[in-house]
Amino acid sequence: MANDLEPSVTRALTIHSLFDRLLAQGGSDLHLAPGYPPMMRIRGDLVPTPGEPELDIGAVQRLLDSITTAEQRAHFAATGDLDFAYAYGDKARFRGNLMRKLSGMGGVFRTIPSKILTLDKLAVPAGIRRLSELRAGLVLVTGTTGSGKSTTLAAMIDHINGSRRGHILTIEDPVEFVHASKGCLVTHKEVGDHVPSFLEAIRSAGRENADVILVGELRGAETMKLALQLASFGILIFATVHTNSAAATIDRFVNAFPADQQPQIRGLLADSLAGIVAQQLLKRADGSGRVAVHEILVGNLALSSLIREGKTSQIASFIQSGAAEGMQTMDSALERLVKDGSVRVVDALEKAIDKESFAKLPHIARELAPEANLLPLE
Repeated sequence: MANDLEPSVTRALTIHSLFDRLLAQGGSDLHLAPGYPPMMRIRGDLVPTPGEPELDIGAVQRLLDSITTAEQRAHFAATGDLDFAYAYGDKARFRGNLMRKLSGMGGVFRTIPSKILTLDKLAVPAGIRRLSELRAGLVLVTGTTGSGKSTTLAAMIDHINGSRRGHILTIEDPVEFVHASKGCLVTHKEVGDHVPSFLEAIRSAGRENADVILVGELRGAETMKLALQLASFGILIFATVHTNSAAATIDRFVNAFPADQQPQIRGLLADSLAGIVAQQLLKRADGSGRVAVHEILVGNLALSSLIREGKTSQIASFIQSGAAEGMQTMDSALERLVKDGSVRVVDALEKAIDKESFAKLPHIARELAPEANLLPLE
């Protein structure tokens, strides 16, 4: 009897019903894998979907085949990997990744809200708005996968779209947020569909009369160099890099090139870097969701000198002295979140860049000490 019931249970489960449940709970990701029930990331935690059985290999494949095209399935069969975007009516878009693993075919879907949140709605620091209002240069938004980089970038592009008149070009793999034209002409290009690669897309971007270019990810030295050159031509370039601080981002950029090219790249970066936003997400102390925390670096002549001379170890001190220009270090932003009760001190310490110095900050040390309530105020 159990075997007779299993197919009907499997058939009743659709990926759209899982998307609906994910959206209803405010979740960020849906994971499908053989041997597990559907898993959802809710407020940062990956939890099983209530009432759903473990999926077998056939069930996972049926769910994934239901929203992929023949061409996408052929690509996956040939490579074992597939990145794509899926529009679920007007409810949301999802960034999907299909992969092969030991247990069989699996998939992960990241929620992309259908409504783009504004800078005001995200309550970003003033430095991020300032970077959005530049007219030229390279702005890097960095962070680990799932840190909210795409949401922040979408808000920055939306701000430009509503406040300027010009041409915005986005190059992504896949296209995530779709921007309707406000004050700007917006062109979306998807790598693998409209253009063969990020490199080819950036090469042609300079001929497309764009005022602002969003590059989903800078992959490889050639792509990085082209982005720097376009920024030096008077175009505002936004791009992402997977690093966790401004100093690490500059080092990653330079170290992507052979040693004999690094002085030239330092020069290009010194002339073109307009700013860096390093972002992380932390659980809220009350468990109601997650909060973004940012390190913000804004370019100026002093920063150019530090980059050109290879003095990235001084970047943190430089940011600390630049509060009037909208700059802030990651650790100072984390300290403020602890002080106002937004996040727990242990979670902030986990995300701190200089954990030893962070733990010694008076307010943080009192929070961490078991006898915190007995310590005198400083």
